[in-house]
Amino acid sequence: MIISPLSWSELETLTDFHRDPIHGPTNSQSRLRLFGQFETDVRVTLYRDNHAWCPYCQKVWLWLEEKRIPYRIEKVTMFCYGQKEQWYKRIVPSGMLPALELDGRVITESDDILLALERAFGPLEQAMTDPTVLPLRQLERRLFRAWCTWLCYPTRSPRQEQGSRDQFISVVTQVEEALSHTPGPYFLENFGTADVVFTPYVERMNASLYYYKGYSLREENPHLSAWFDAMESRPTYRGTQSDFHTHAHDLPPQMGGCYENGTPQMEINKARVDNGPWMGLPDVTYPEPEFSRQEALQRVIKHRNNIIRINPVNDATFDTALRCALTHLITGKPCTPPPGSDIALRYLRDRISIPRDMSIYAGKRLRQALEDTAALVGERQGPPILLQHRRDQDPANFAP
Repeated sequence: MIISPLSWSELETLTDFHRDPIHGPTNSQSRLRLFGQFETDVRVTLYRDNHAWCPYCQKVWLWLEEKRIPYRIEKVTMFCYGQKEQWYKRIVPSGMLPALELDGRVITESDDILLALERAFGPLEQAMTDPTVLPLRQLERRLFRAWCTWLCYPTRSPRQEQGSRDQFISVVTQVEEALSHTPGPYFLENFGTADVVFTPYVERMNASLYYYKGYSLREENPHLSAWFDAMESRPTYRGTQSDFHTHAHDLPPQMGGCYENGTPQMEINKARVDNGPWMGLPDVTYPEPEFSRQEALQRVIKHRNNIIRINPVNDATFDTALRCALTHLITGKPCTPPPGSDIALRYLRDRISIPRDMSIYAGKRLRQALEDTAALVGERQGPPILLQHRRDQDPANFAP
């Protein structure tokens, strides 16, 4: 049965989602994290990007969350999606991210930041310079270089493409071997620094190679699959985790380009990531929280004025269409939007940013509701996501 869209006030009554940004689970919206301590205990300020796209920011962010170090967060614009703030350039003239202020001293470069944090607060299990960690850090860099070679350089022949693929898989085999030497799923006996170091780029490899190369890192490597599963058992990682769609489209401007190989599997994967269905993709496997729909609804309601304002379709049409999608999201019943709103709904579908906007399952549920609702009136797509920059994600449009 097709139903009429609920009003904003009716929608508001259908979600009571709330997360304590200061003391609660890891989340991207926080500006202060205390872990049950007092603001007077804060010695650290982390400067990271607005969208939680920066991999080196994620590394420091995850370390702080795991160690439960009280800290403040200042959010800064990445070059690829807007103008760098002048106030930040006065602190860090290069504009590079992340940066960290510890007891009044500003530190850049993620590894230097972690070394400074270890000196101040102790290591996370093993130190960055521990003899068991150093070779794993070197392995992570080899994996990173092999990934970049395969993903970020156009190939002139099938032979060259195969060579880049073989080189990457050769290093992945070394990663699999390293993981096989421990009794549990982590790189060493217990979760620690080595896992934090691997997390950001392995997550991005999993997304980008699935989308651009038709290769499923998580599904084709059993030890990495177990490692991902173990990471997803940690609320700290879940709070920083992104999805395939976000990474596949935020990486090209950051990396200087990502190149498709055009294989049949790659085309299938790309269509699935872009158009759904999004549930069941190998970007997340832990059970879906029961509140994911309510979280998505609450986050859209909070930002609805800006969401409507920046949409390419006129405000009144999109207001109704958005309420139709949210009505479907929360009730499961179809709700037909106004004619011509398929573009508007898919524009928003493509620009949900995880975890900036919401957690991974909430984002998947919202994407699917937007697509299901758009399909009721047409097959037109919104303006394409740009490859050279992401100015469509200007942080000013998504201010808290």
